[in-house]
Amino acid sequence: MSSKLKKIIGIGAVLFLVVAVFGYLKLVKSNTAFEENEVYVYIPSNSTYDDAKKIIAPYVENMDGFEWLNSLRGYDQKVKSGKFLLKKGMGNFKLVSALRKNIPVTISYNNQERLENLVQRIAKKIEADSTQLMQSFTNEDFLTKNGFTKENVFTLFLPNTYEFYWNTSANEFRDKMLKEYKKFWTDERLKKAQNLNMTPMQVTTLASIVHKETVKADERPRVAKVYLNRLDLGMPLQADPTIIYSKKLISNDFDQVIKRVYYGDFNIDSPYNTYMYQGLPPGPIAMPDINAIDAVLNPENHDYIYFCASVERFGYHEFASTLSQHNVNAAKYAQWLNEQGTK
Repeated sequence: MSSKLKKIIGIGAVLFLVVAVFGYLKLVKSNTAFEENEVYVYIPSNSTYDDAKKIIAPYVENMDGFEWLNSLRGYDQKVKSGKFLLKKGMGNFKLVSALRKNIPVTISYNNQERLENLVQRIAKKIEADSTQLMQSFTNEDFLTKNGFTKENVFTLFLPNTYEFYWNTSANEFRDKMLKEYKKFWTDERLKKAQNLNMTPMQVTTLASIVHKETVKADERPRVAKVYLNRLDLGMPLQADPTIIYSKKLISNDFDQVIKRVYYGDFNIDSPYNTYMYQGLPPGPIAMPDINAIDAVLNPENHDYIYFCASVERFGYHEFASTLSQHNVNAAKYAQWLNEQGTK
């Protein structure tokens, strides 16, 4: 081999090595432009490559190198929507890989009082906004197909922690909740509801009242039976939490804290006022936890039809089978309230 040929081959090898090193550096060298250890970027559904670039650009130091790899790996032809995690010091290769790994989000909820409040909470976690979620859950076809009404569709939700992708649509979220609802209402629970001559929606509606009446899990089966006894006897439920809900509903202020119900409140004309209207309200007054639902399905066996807050066991109640005994218990509680100056 001539010295000239050897020289050409040597130069070629050096050039190849230079190109290889340059390409490698473009792949692995840090190309992030943020100081935090990690940031999340959100790519909306149906985003074009130009849309994605505008979102990603503030976090990338050298867009030319980034786009060079995008074209090689086909990201510019297939943008993925969702929530993505970028870490400080990522090179182009890891950046593009990160934009293909949709990060799940967790959604937890409990103790919500109505659907409007819940969808606002959910909308902070996923792409679908509160208006889309409301429309999805109150869609007439969905309600009719699954036996719900606009008033009781809130019974669909079970307090828990769920995992979704950020780019979940309103209908996808709704369908997941329906699946969880059907999973909860096992044959055993359905049979227990049937034995009470109640639908799952009615059980949950009553459970929402029980949930609001007492936070004591061990007392809920007893409270539930009081209301079931009243229903069996044709008595009004006369549940104070339904009065409180009615006041909030009329004022459209669900942030207010109402500690006491007054006699004048019994005249509030609302279908949720169980002093004025007999039977269950048209829907739940809150999102009951599973313990409250199971308390209705598994009530304690007794003949009590009255109860009021106990002044001796804070958080619990005193129960009575007769009105005379109840009046004694109620007078004790009223006197205690007045002594505390509770309004």
